[in-house]
Amino acid sequence: MDFDLSFYKGKKVFITGHTGFKGSWLCKILANAKAEVFGYSLAPSTAFSLFQIANIEKDIYSTIGDIRDYANLHAAFEKVQPEIVLHLAAQPIVRDSYKSPAYTYETNVMGTVNILECIRNSACVKSFINVTTDKVYQNKEWIWGYREEDELNGYDPYSNSKSCSELVTQSYKNSFFSDGCVAISTIRAGNVIGGGDFANDRIIPDCIRAAIKHEDIMVRNPFSTRPYQHVLEPLYVYLMIASMQYENNRYANCYNVGPDEIDCLQTGALVDLFVNKWGENIKWKSCYNGGPHEANFLKLDCSKLKATFGWKPHWNLETAIEMVIEWSKCWLNNGNIRECMDKEINTFFNRNIVEG
Repeated sequence: MDFDLSFYKGKKVFITGHTGFKGSWLCKILANAKAEVFGYSLAPSTAFSLFQIANIEKDIYSTIGDIRDYANLHAAFEKVQPEIVLHLAAQPIVRDSYKSPAYTYETNVMGTVNILECIRNSACVKSFINVTTDKVYQNKEWIWGYREEDELNGYDPYSNSKSCSELVTQSYKNSFFSDGCVAISTIRAGNVIGGGDFANDRIIPDCIRAAIKHEDIMVRNPFSTRPYQHVLEPLYVYLMIASMQYENNRYANCYNVGPDEIDCLQTGALVDLFVNKWGENIKWKSCYNGGPHEANFLKLDCSKLKATFGWKPHWNLETAIEMVIEWSKCWLNNGNIRECMDKEINTFFNRNIVEG
């Protein structure tokens, strides 16, 4: 089932976490579709940021604020009166959650409560998407993908806080929106890669930083298996479901979005693919040093998404890596980043599917 981005023309869309990596791509897609985009987020947290490099602020209405600050969030929300809300604001790094567990819970749990309170205390919203993660499930290190009915009980503070965010959303849905006046879905996305991700402790940004310096890539967990996908894959699904449930509440549910089985790779295999596509004789080596607990094996079963919407991934992992490298080399060569992003978005949303 394809959907037409023209649905968003003139729609008021409120995005939390809009200055982040995924949020910046989402803003660009919606701005191109002529939506009225309103963002609420902290300022970018990395030395380089896609939000700044691509000058996303010129396309949208941006409010810099903390999702934990309900009064400020509510004031921004009330001023906008949005029809659609996409909640991406989070502390998203597993290893950082061990360093700052209280901050992680405050952001990921109470941030969700705060945006849901804004919706509860208004009458403007028709469609709400809470973006969570593949790590919400109790990880049993089994070889098959987790389904939406499996137990939510993430291990580390990041994963657990996102499990809590799921439960908070379900409670609000049952307690305050059971009449269907607001269509509410949670979407659990696999590991995303894409141009413009500068985060620490993510494998592709680590690869790019090493390649730029002509250094060996240090791979912390080369044998961990993850569901890697291009960032446009989950963004497409967020927008598709937000639009479908806006029109028909029966689509409101919880969904996994991830790659097909063939693209659930060990991290070392992903880096091999990156090295081959980047060139310049770069190499990688394992630097496993124990560290805090992280799951070794993680896959998602996306049968529900496929059966409900006729969805399938647009790009295989090889194409996704090629797109990451194309964006990165455009940036390194002082190319036109906005044009590069538009090219990727137009190619992707025009269903130029590469079979996995």
